[in-house]
Amino acid sequence: MNYRSFDHLSADTQEWIVDLPDDLDLIVGIPRSGMLVSNLLSLHLNLPMTDIDGLREGRLLQTGERYDGEFDLSESSTILVVDDTVYTGSEMTTAQSTIDSLDLSADVYYGAVYVDEGSERFVDTYAQTLAFPRVFEWNMMHHDFLVDSCVDLDGILCRDPTPEENDDGPKYREFISTVDPICVPSVEIGKIVTCRLEKYRSETVAWLDEHGIEYDELVMMQYPDKATRVAAGNHGQYKAEVYQSSDAKLFIESSHSQARTIAMQTSKPVYSKEQNRMLQQGYLNRVARNGRMSIEAVKSDPLRYVDQLRSDPVDFVKRASSVFL
Repeated sequence: MNYRSFDHLSADTQEWIVDLPDDLDLIVGIPRSGMLVSNLLSLHLNLPMTDIDGLREGRLLQTGERYDGEFDLSESSTILVVDDTVYTGSEMTTAQSTIDSLDLSADVYYGAVYVDEGSERFVDTYAQTLAFPRVFEWNMMHHDFLVDSCVDLDGILCRDPTPEENDDGPKYREFISTVDPICVPSVEIGKIVTCRLEKYRSETVAWLDEHGIEYDELVMMQYPDKATRVAAGNHGQYKAEVYQSSDAKLFIESSHSQARTIAMQTSKPVYSKEQNRMLQQGYLNRVARNGRMSIEAVKSDPLRYVDQLRSDPVDFVKRASSVFL
């Protein structure tokens, strides 16, 4: 699973600049994700920008004070039309057809930051070849592959409860019934896998329905109460077992400690929201070589390990045993 974050996009776009056509006058973004790239390029190159409709209508997007040059679209000589990625080439081909119909006198080049292997033919320039399957930070929760994914609930779809709210009683029921969503995916989720207890299913289902979050299956923990769940301390292991037994191709997890456990136990890709990174085989190999917890590391950053202990006690004890036993 190839993953790119906003940080990756910024760095890769900046490196791409040296390969772009000379003497560019205008950057045109293909909505919506292409506007991310056009913004980055226009800022780095101090050039005006617009979108496809703006090019058709002869208008620029507002440039602010940093760009003080005057610009006439009718006199532009070199235009770069950009998108974030090219896979099937349909969006790029549609953009090319639209722009060809405008009968511009300018030289028009087409580019994308990431192209799939074999999709290079749709553009004049690109930054990197990035094979499928791939996922981006900016479209992760709105991509069709969510139907083949497991998704954590608290920390992904809504915030985590505070200690006061997490009383396994009336305050907690109020939290799960009234908390605002932080993300409402625009596509169906395969499995929502949560450490919430089964006894809170009705409130959880009602909340998901209220906010229009579509899913195929809701998997919840079977312990009778919070105290029993905390004593078991197997949050990551439980999620790993669900993921391993499914056909899901990705697990989206809020806690890095739990994400690490899931990845280690399944050897399948896991996205850690806490660290904004994809944990997969390369990461697992590095952990296997270098991942032992050391006494020095605990002394240098004790709060980090306290958080790990709280998040997944079973995994923490397993790792700590290699040092202290």
